Amino acid sequence: MRILLLPIALIYRIALVIRHKLYDWHLLKSKGFEQPVICVGNLALGGTGKTPHVEYLIDLLSEQYRVCVVSRGYGRKTKGFQLANISCGPETIGDEPMQYISRHSDLLVAVDESRNRAIELMGTMDRPPELYLLDDAFQHRSTQAGLNILLTAYDKPYCDDHLIPAGTLRDIKSAARRADIIVVTKSPAGLDNLEKAKMIGRLDPLPYQKVYFSSVEYEPFYSANQAANEVEPDQADAALLFCGIARPKPLIEELRRRYRHVEVMVFSDHHPYTKNDVENVLDKYQKMAGERKIIVTTEKDEARFTNSPYLCKFDTAPLFVAPISVKIDEEEKFNEEILSYVRKNAHHG
Repeated sequence: MRILLLPIALIYRIALVIRHKLYDWHLLKSKGFEQPVICVGNLALGGTGKTPHVEYLIDLLSEQYRVCVVSRGYGRKTKGFQLANISCGPETIGDEPMQYISRHSDLLVAVDESRNRAIELMGTMDRPPELYLLDDAFQHRSTQAGLNILLTAYDKPYCDDHLIPAGTLRDIKSAARRADIIVVTKSPAGLDNLEKAKMIGRLDPLPYQKVYFSSVEYEPFYSANQAANEVEPDQADAALLFCGIARPKPLIEELRRRYRHVEVMVFSDHHPYTKNDVENVLDKYQKMAGERKIIVTTEKDEARFTNSPYLCKFDTAPLFVAPISVKIDEEEKFNEEILSYVRKNAHHG
């Protein structure tokens, strides 16, 4: 099937190459800004762990600087500029911005299809942001970032992938040359230096590019409803996972390490849950054997239920959320590289 799709991928590649050349030759313009702009993105369609890496940077930078995350707000039903707040819903700003603002209530989150317009509008505030984090904007060259961070998954690095529809890449592999930092995400914990060297060899970074490795850490599950407050998730022996994320495999494997019996319902990435979806999840849960059973979902999926009339349908079933964070190998070195860039370019106001 991949071979049959390669001609379509070739046509797509030609279009991408032309587009990049137009930017390289300055026939298409990239707009730069005085404030530090850090872009976090990937070449693949998803599944590299972008959201927890953006949250890592938020935690690293927000104590010293007024940080603004700029996102397209994928999956929202609105258009144009939106300044996120905790009362917004995913239909207004998208699920990932909803997750950011839920975890960081004081954070500035701007949503716009045009990152340039969002930054310009945020700059008119009485106390404008001191730096910007561009969420999933590596391929959007109209905004010129001062620091580009490219993410690629350990089990499916971009060097081994193909352009859609033959693979999962949405940009050409050579676009990786624009990255200042490459992070190999979802790496096995305790990866030895030999395996790191092999991966770096496959990526073949340019002399100015730094390569880091990160791994996923699962934090304690937290309750999403009253029924879950009456249950200890560690004492359950069965779990039903429902989620709509790009690559749920690591979470499925984590649940199978924790519970004797695991069932899974996977929806498409950014899936907007309907009443019928929720009823199907509950029906599957009710049919599961055993009494010590729970329902588990992700933070991104929980964000989609903000202001949803269907969340109450889970009232009779213990619903837990599985939060994740990332552990950066050579963390101090990575942090200093980020902070050094910001210190050199930030203008405190």
